Amino acid sequence: MARPEPPDPGLPIKLGPCGNGEFVPPPANELAREAVRRANAAVDRNARRVGLTRRQFLRSSLGAATTLSVLAACTRESGRTGGTFLVEPEPTSGPSGAPSSTVGAESSSTLDAEAAERAVGPLDDEFIFDVQNHLLELGPGTGAPGFPQSACGEADPGDCYSIEHFLELLFLESDTHLVMLSAIPFAPGALSPEVMERTMEAAERVGCEGRVLMQGESFPTSLGLDAMAEVAAEFPIRAFKTYTHAGGPPWRLDDATGDAYLAQVAAVDVPIVAVHKGLSGNDPASSPADIGPAATNHPAISLLVYHSGFEAATAEGPYDDVSAEVGVNRLITSLRRSGIGPGANVYAELGSTWRTLMTRPDEAAHLIGKLLLAVGEDNILWGTDSIWYGSPQDQIQAFRTFQISDELQERFGYPALTTEIKRKILGYNAARLFDVDPVTVPCSVDREALTEIRAERAMSHHTHAEAAATALAASQNPST
Repeated sequence: MARPEPPDPGLPIKLGPCGNGEFVPPPANELAREAVRRANAAVDRNARRVGLTRRQFLRSSLGAATTLSVLAACTRESGRTGGTFLVEPEPTSGPSGAPSSTVGAESSSTLDAEAAERAVGPLDDEFIFDVQNHLLELGPGTGAPGFPQSACGEADPGDCYSIEHFLELLFLESDTHLVMLSAIPFAPGALSPEVMERTMEAAERVGCEGRVLMQGESFPTSLGLDAMAEVAAEFPIRAFKTYTHAGGPPWRLDDATGDAYLAQVAAVDVPIVAVHKGLSGNDPASSPADIGPAATNHPAISLLVYHSGFEAATAEGPYDDVSAEVGVNRLITSLRRSGIGPGANVYAELGSTWRTLMTRPDEAAHLIGKLLLAVGEDNILWGTDSIWYGSPQDQIQAFRTFQISDELQERFGYPALTTEIKRKILGYNAARLFDVDPVTVPCSVDREALTEIRAERAMSHHTHAEAAATALAASQNPST
């Protein structure tokens, strides 16, 4: 698992555009490019002030706080004030009282290690349950897929997806407590139930017993319905995972195939379905339009909507009649038409959605605000799509500090994104849904040891982006 020491670990909050292999990410916006430029300068300046090398600074909470502080400053200066990252209670000012060009870059949380940890570190009583994770056990020399993780630095890119890398990235390089392995519709056998079970066993051997849970693959138009009963009988699955647009001929959760599928879900007594919706280039078969009717027709089954119906190329704004059939609004429209309200049997998940919107904070504020109104604060779940992007630590740190502005709350009725709501989203909602005890499942590796290992390892913060994002990835790490 050891890797060569990188010349520069890169910004700890990865601001470059990055796809997960299922969609082409939009190019970096001006806000992201400017934030990268300023953050690199601020890191060098602040590292000198506190007597650390650039590498040491970037690996600490100071690096994350500095990057988020600069991103917040650039957001304010751009006039996009609907969503931001609160690293300091109040922004600093220049000598004349006007906003400084380095607002936040030299604040206490960017120069004091304890303040930085308070700003980007764990919330009180925090429990992080990541409900969407993947890995691939590929044979030697097997062609690696076109995911960003293929650029992890291994001689054989296929090794980047191994069980060892998965455990390292989730449990050593992030604050995640519990993970759910989720099936995929490609690379048969590479993330089979057998591979998931081996991952659970490996986690137990390294002192993380009970930290990895698994879903069962279910593709009704290719594998058939009987396969669902077989996987449920043989493996300790907590849910079924499916795609309505991939893994076989397309279908809908509210058509004849969908009714038969959900009836089988109920029959094998695993009444939770995680279904990929969105991130498909607007493939009609991946639309969440079928969620509302399916939830109405099968009220005893919980529908976990992966990605929440988000499409990367769609700009997320307020819900209105004009945009009712695009992006996440498609999910909201489906729920409204079916009379499905907050706290019902539909859950919205943030995997790849939050990662994509971290540099589009106004859109992120609208998206989270709309979901809080549509499904409720108890029905939004944390997911990261790891390990397609590497460690999810930057996503966690950014979410801890994210805020929906008072203006958007007043104009659109969005709730404030309070610490309590963040705790629910990060883990407690999923703990309730999957009936796990967040107190009894922590890894035996304590936080101090985890922090020391994280600081000592030759880890990199690089965004493992596709060729379309090469220029920005290089700007995040000037040494490359």
